[in-house]
Amino acid sequence: MQKPDDLDRILKDSDAVIHIAGVNRADSDAEVENGNTTAAECLAGALVRRRKPVPVVYANSIQSTTSSPYGRGKAAAARILKTACDGQLANILLPNLFGEHGRPRYNSFVATFADLIAHDQEPVVHQDREVPLLHVQQAARTLIDIALGGESGDRTLEGDPHTVTEVLDLLRRMHALYSNGEIPPLPTPFDSDLFNTYRSYRFPDMFPHTPKVHADQRGDLFEAVRSHGGTGQAFVSSTRPGAQRGDHYHIHKFERFLVIQGEAEIKLRRLLHDDIVTFRVSGSTPSFVDMPTLWVHNIRNVGDDEVLTMFWSDQLLDRANPDQYPEAVESKRSPSGSVDG
Repeated sequence: MQKPDDLDRILKDSDAVIHIAGVNRADSDAEVENGNTTAAECLAGALVRRRKPVPVVYANSIQSTTSSPYGRGKAAAARILKTACDGQLANILLPNLFGEHGRPRYNSFVATFADLIAHDQEPVVHQDREVPLLHVQQAARTLIDIALGGESGDRTLEGDPHTVTEVLDLLRRMHALYSNGEIPPLPTPFDSDLFNTYRSYRFPDMFPHTPKVHADQRGDLFEAVRSHGGTGQAFVSSTRPGAQRGDHYHIHKFERFLVIQGEAEIKLRRLLHDDIVTFRVSGSTPSFVDMPTLWVHNIRNVGDDEVLTMFWSDQLLDRANPDQYPEAVESKRSPSGSVDG
């Protein structure tokens, strides 16, 4: 933002601008307030130099209606951008955001609580109040849609209202079940988003997860999935030696891989990151790996015999909206770490 030439070059052929840069933590209140206005001034200058109008969407905050340094800075930034856009600014007030891999002990109590609960620690509630919560992927999707639609004007995105203690109780119940490999009830999109957020702090340490095997003279029996309500779909695939499945990611879908025959490698890479996590799994010691949302994943047969894999998802397949986005796990820059199971 501090290099006008770079900003001019980026904006030159842009079809729309979504401004999410800002400052919410700093050593002083003045740095918080001024950091937001400075970022807006840099963008405003580039918009004026561009001369040709372009849709601008500003990721503002409901805090901009308060008198806090952050609120004042966000409100002032909106005014600066609106002037540069001749009033044609989409000024979007976002509620409290949460989502996978949020930074604990920073802005979101959800991230802090989920991280603590995932590591068997007990959060402390300093003030219980109702908070409007919105999953960050929904916020991102809305900002993109507004930019593509060329909308302008002020708009407040609504969040799901939940008290702090209500969220904590939900996380506790999810943790109690999921620590045993069980799927908690997920009756609403909020529950699903909160569960996926919690799961992001359990990966990769929880996996591969080995269910208890009950053996007798007839053979072996083990539990593959125990779900406490909601939809679900299971299917089984065979994979020939050397063949690979996957190379995609999901935004909301929960997916479990359980190899029941053969030798396989499951590889995952977090979106926009390079490191690859590798799990070696075998049907001789059944264990499962749950795919985190926003992680690219695949499974490859690395043995000499056919691999049989059971897949379970919390969503029924919707061919019109499968929540499946292609991307390769492997990249030229990707180092890898492996976990054998």
